[in-house]
Amino acid sequence: MYVAGIDCGAKYVKVIIIRNGEIIGRGSVLSGFDVKGSLNEALKKAMEQPKISAEDLSYVVATGTGKGEVDFAQATMTEVTANAKALNFLFPSVRTVIDVGAEEGRAIRINELGKVIDFAINEKCAAGAGTFTETMARALEIPLEEMGPLSLKSQKSVPMNAQCAVFAESEVVSLIHAKHAKEDIARAVHDAIADRIASMARKIGIERDVALVGGVARNVGFVDSLKRDLQVELLIPEQPEFSCAFGAALLAAERAKGG
Repeated sequence: MYVAGIDCGAKYVKVIIIRNGEIIGRGSVLSGFDVKGSLNEALKKAMEQPKISAEDLSYVVATGTGKGEVDFAQATMTEVTANAKALNFLFPSVRTVIDVGAEEGRAIRINELGKVIDFAINEKCAAGAGTFTETMARALEIPLEEMGPLSLKSQKSVPMNAQCAVFAESEVVSLIHAKHAKEDIARAVHDAIADRIASMARKIGIERDVALVGGVARNVGFVDSLKRDLQVELLIPEQPEFSCAFGAALLAAERAKGG
């Protein structure tokens, strides 16, 4: 029995297909302006691996900001609930989940059953999300994928005071003109994001173990900054950006099994 979880996010559409509790298909496509087209492409990519068609899917659950676009889904769920379900399955010891994506960050506290106890979301400002890093990488004139490794080379802490992506870009330019090394500025950028995310997480109370998911979890510079700020080790899944899609797929499997 094949089921699918679809995360229609702000930047990417991600699809997970599972069978008997095992992931057998995965697809990810930029959302772009044509969300429907991206959705179909991501689903097609995921179905290529097990060589199945849409008719073979017994149940589909959608999540993400664009979940309403998935008109063939039998159910929807919030990103908070999807993350809680996924992390409880992957790391049963986890009690705090931090999810940082392109447009927003969220912190979730869960119990031993994966039920949500409390959560907080940073969705008003890009300074606490992946878009902030992209903007700062452009200001530093370096590829986005080099930001994380570059920041790990830093030997000096440089304060960044701006809490807004717009003002922070100007501050980065000022730091460049002040002859600060790019690796120190890169670290300052990641420290600024980590500070915002950590502050949000502390509002709900941080209980160990702590997991980090979302696309920004692939950024080694941000991971290092968040570890230092929270002073805890972080559990990170192999494919952290697929966390919500996997949680949706797990719910799909439960619903399909229950008829």
